[in-house]
Amino acid sequence: MTEIGQPAPDFALEADSGQTITLESLRGRPVVVYFYPKDDTPGCTRQACAIRDNWAEFGRLGATVVGVSPQSADSHRAFKQKYSLPFPLLADTDHAMAEAYGVWVEKKNYGKTYMGINRSGFVIDGEGRLAAVKRGVKPDDHLAWALAEVEKLVATAA
Repeated sequence: MTEIGQPAPDFALEADSGQTITLESLRGRPVVVYFYPKDDTPGCTRQACAIRDNWAEFGRLGATVVGVSPQSADSHRAFKQKYSLPFPLLADTDHAMAEAYGVWVEKKNYGKTYMGINRSGFVIDGEGRLAAVKRGVKPDDHLAWALAEVEKLVATAA
């Protein structure tokens, strides 16, 4: 599982740009990794646009953000372009990263049981260790949580 202070699970996934992004390539600065269920759905759109609208705050803190969901890089590219998202979206099509982070879970909706993403956020320090974890975060609460955790991380590193 993912415990605060432990190394974050490594990953290498295709981004909407077509390039592969790894945890190693993000070292040296705080990283917010957020898992969301599906591109271009109401909650996921609100969550992504809140990050977009506060992008300067992440920049001020020296942090980067990556969104992760099971859709393809092509789906991510369309979602990113439609909403002018300034951060990469990673295609976890086999949900291996979601499993490594413990967010690929059994869900129930309208009497049906299926596997899917538990909307969650992770803040990773510049050395690749987990600094904060929030599972089951609400789309409208994610931004405030992520910024507060990155601010704490930056303050303790100073």
